[in-house]
Amino acid sequence: MEPKKAGEAGKQPMEADAGDPVDPRELVSSDDEIDYSVEPEFYDPDLDDVDERWVNRQRKGRTSDAVLSCPACFTTLCLDCQRHEKYVNQYRAMFVRNCKVKTDQILREGESKRKNRKGRAANPSTAPGGESKGQAYHPVCCEVCSTEVGVFDEDEVYHFFNVIPSNS
Repeated sequence: MEPKKAGEAGKQPMEADAGDPVDPRELVSSDDEIDYSVEPEFYDPDLDDVDERWVNRQRKGRTSDAVLSCPACFTTLCLDCQRHEKYVNQYRAMFVRNCKVKTDQILREGESKRKNRKGRAANPSTAPGGESKGQAYHPVCCEVCSTEVGVFDEDEVYHFFNVIPSNS
């Protein structure tokens, strides 16, 4: 294999193979190539109505405060949820999709990974005898990208706090 010549390595993208420079004003814009008189094949004016009927069938007549999506990949996680009365960025739901519960991990109410000023782990939920108080939760992740989006409680209710809500 021969090394490239200095002239070939520095060739600009605007030069033709024959070495003649191409005038950028002669290039055709992609807008000039599109025929706007023909309706595109991928456009369906009835698709929104079809999608709305599908969502209504999934909800079985129930109303929802929002449609929840993953903040990382925008995958739909929940079509039927209730917004928290006090914390407006939190939602609860019983029926979800594209969610994975990490049953091998347990989070306890009141546990904290933060350390106090003396450098000891703050864990007010652990009793002196080693027993834990408070409700246990399992982390919930997006099935597509594994982003943690909420928790799953002992009553089999999902609590979402890291999601993107949209109008339902």
